[in-house]
Amino acid sequence: MPIDRTVSWRPAVAGVAEVFHAQWHDHAYPRHTHDTWTLLVVDDGVIGYDLDRHDHTAVRSGVTLLPPHVVHDGRALTSAGFRKRVVYLEHDVIAPDLVGAAVDAPLVPHAALRSTVSRLDRALVARDDLEAESRLALVVERLTAHLVRGRRAPAVGVQPVPSQVARLTRERLDGDPVGTSGLTVVAQSLGVTTPHLVRSFTAAYGLPPHAYVVGRRLDLARRRLRDGVPAAVVATETGFYDQAHLTRHFRRFLGTTPTRYQRGT
Repeated sequence: MPIDRTVSWRPAVAGVAEVFHAQWHDHAYPRHTHDTWTLLVVDDGVIGYDLDRHDHTAVRSGVTLLPPHVVHDGRALTSAGFRKRVVYLEHDVIAPDLVGAAVDAPLVPHAALRSTVSRLDRALVARDDLEAESRLALVVERLTAHLVRGRRAPAVGVQPVPSQVARLTRERLDGDPVGTSGLTVVAQSLGVTTPHLVRSFTAAYGLPPHAYVVGRRLDLARRRLRDGVPAAVVATETGFYDQAHLTRHFRRFLGTTPTRYQRGT
């Protein structure tokens, strides 16, 4: 008999209330509401649901966005059930005056956006918080652009020159790659949006700011490992979630583990 599975947690990323993964075969949601935006990706099956008394389907080819405080339910439309990943976004991440647009068209049939949401989910799973913050900003920007189609878009002031934004961002990140307060805080201090900061930095240096920070943290970790500091201590000292998190990035960049690197084997 098929096994139902669920897992959920609250990441340490501003704007994300919860991440929820589920694989269900017979379960059906009763009518309910959330106080968050529900950002949903379907990996297998088809989900049918009623939103504000209108029938809809959530499918693999796009992203589904359900607004806060609007009644909905959910059920599998095939005997195979469904598998989904959900990122619940705090209610103020997307402008409240866009709730109506989300009710009218909850399915966003964009393959590129689906890919971006999947990358956001993977970063949240991996506890790569800076990457998740960066990807969340781009996801919200694209969702907002979708919802404001045919409406007046929110006014955005003149953004500083991208090369200047990139240089100042790099200076901030170099100043404290371990204790950086986050890309959103840096963007606010420079008077730009987080997506503008991410795009400016990537265009100038060939990699996004979260990847740049990982590289700087790995440089610090290598120095501490050479000093004989245990890998578990090095991980927390250099901004990684834990030793496993450090090891994953160490393998990816250097093809070995922190312990082997320290031993010189």
